[in-house]
Amino acid sequence: MAADTPAAQTPRPFWKTLYFQVLVGIALGVFVGWLWPAFGSSLKPLGDGFIKLVKMIITPVIFLTVVTGIAGMADLKAFGRVGAKAMAYFLTFSTLALLVGLFVGNVARPGDGLNVDVATLDTGAVANYVSAAKERTVTEFVLHIIPDTAISAFTSGEILQVLFIAILFGVSLALLGSKGEKLLGTLRTLTAIVFRMVHILMYAAPIGAFGAMAFTIGEYGIGTLANLAQLIATFYITALLFVVVILGLVARAAGFSLFGLIRYIKDELLLVLGTSSSESAMPLLMEKLERAGCPKPIVGLVVPTGYSFNLDGTNIYMALAALFIAQATNTDLSAADQALLMAVAILSSKGAAGVTGSGFIVLAATLSVVPAIPVAGMALILGVDRFMSECRALTNFIGNAVATIVVARWEKAVDLDQLNAAFAGKGGRLTETESDRLQIEGVSDVPPAGKE
Repeated sequence: MAADTPAAQTPRPFWKTLYFQVLVGIALGVFVGWLWPAFGSSLKPLGDGFIKLVKMIITPVIFLTVVTGIAGMADLKAFGRVGAKAMAYFLTFSTLALLVGLFVGNVARPGDGLNVDVATLDTGAVANYVSAAKERTVTEFVLHIIPDTAISAFTSGEILQVLFIAILFGVSLALLGSKGEKLLGTLRTLTAIVFRMVHILMYAAPIGAFGAMAFTIGEYGIGTLANLAQLIATFYITALLFVVVILGLVARAAGFSLFGLIRYIKDELLLVLGTSSSESAMPLLMEKLERAGCPKPIVGLVVPTGYSFNLDGTNIYMALAALFIAQATNTDLSAADQALLMAVAILSSKGAAGVTGSGFIVLAATLSVVPAIPVAGMALILGVDRFMSECRALTNFIGNAVATIVVARWEKAVDLDQLNAAFAGKGGRLTETESDRLQIEGVSDVPPAGKE
């Protein structure tokens, strides 16, 4: 192990880092989409293909991380406690994000002056989103968590279904005691293999970011942004303030630096920016949080659950977009209407996946239940929704990283010195060979929640 230490501390050349390579991919994508729009639009399969590659590996990552985390816990009561704290955090900050969006929308009023006649809008473009939204009732959402079969949870790629099966399997394996130790060791070996696969897939990240960005600029054009620049600017500024002020204060109260966290996960943030999908960086986020000292059971539970229940960016977007449509169509919303909007949005936002377009479907689901706002008004923002998806994904991603560390801090399960050292680049790093070996041997896990 000592022989590997110098190599672990030697910084990699900047051109070999994922951060630099994804940044180059994004820049080239913008350049190609701007100069050759038709060619840029044709590159969409590159971005879609990379997202499919990552989604392919997410299911085993979540299952193995959750199962090995739960089965390795000395106290299963701690698992239930962590889940309750995580859900309380999610509900609180999702509601707060909606309130912030409503407040800014009422103050900035980005839709004023458009005077759009709803009858003139082309509703055909949003028909598919409205149709998909009708299937997202609260009852359907809850029942959808239960897969048709234990196998279908993995073949469908539904995060909450996989999480449901993983929790049941992990608890059952933990209850077996010593009889399950051999299987637990095998699952830890599989975990190391799967995370090595993640690293291999990340070699395609710059290509995926290039294709996704070239398509966005080529399909919609940079000039498209000018049409609804006020809404986009309002959303970006609101999301930025939410992250810096609110999440910054939360991080400070928990004893760590938000900007230190952002520096630590900058590679993953660029990947999210390039692909407009927070799912594309989920496996890397889970691995980095564990390396920073957050226990595997907490990371395995909070991060995947947060992708469905802790969508701060999506909630801000829904509030602003709904108010924009109402203002643009001269629809007056009473306090009761806005209260209903918030109540519906709190429920409809749960279960939205971290992939491109899901925020638009959730918005359709919300407006379908709030009769005061014309659903047809969604046609106004369809063209620029793609430009706001990056900000939604980034805000959601940072929010889930903060939530995981906060829950770990509440459990007194993460050491601040180790956490801050990782953020400063002075710790939390292992060579890939050493990391794999420790995971295989099962000795890289941080002590269970509640233990120090």
